[in-house]
Amino acid sequence: MVRMLLQAAINIVMAAVAMLVAATLIDGVTLEPTGFITVVVVFVLAQAVLGPFVFNMARQYASAILGAVGLVSTLLAVWVATLVADGLTLSTLTAWILTPLVVWIITALGTWILGYLVLKRWWDKRAEEKNIRRAMA
Repeated sequence: MVRMLLQAAINIVMAAVAMLVAATLIDGVTLEPTGFITVVVVFVLAQAVLGPFVFNMARQYASAILGAVGLVSTLLAVWVATLVADGLTLSTLTAWILTPLVVWIITALGTWILGYLVLKRWWDKRAEEKNIRRAMA
């Protein structure tokens, strides 16, 4: 349970960072401060739902694009975030092409690196505590 909560927190943090970077670097991306949290939460939830769905669809109907599943699900999650939350607007074709790419790279690498660092420390601490309890018993 703790591991799942840590992973969810990491996903939210990395999505927030990715959205801020995309809004800063890409012309045509507008991220409103008032809708920022909503955008991030909607994006993370959409990504969590769409990722497995896109993977299963690609595996079943288009196995040649399995490598692009993360990018496709990120594009769809960004699209859902623009529909549901008023805080994110992509106004140019370049923004629609680059935003999912930037968000996908940042969330993938950041989640992998941060997840490894945080979860590895948690796992190591947990194992150490188990060893101490065993030694004391």
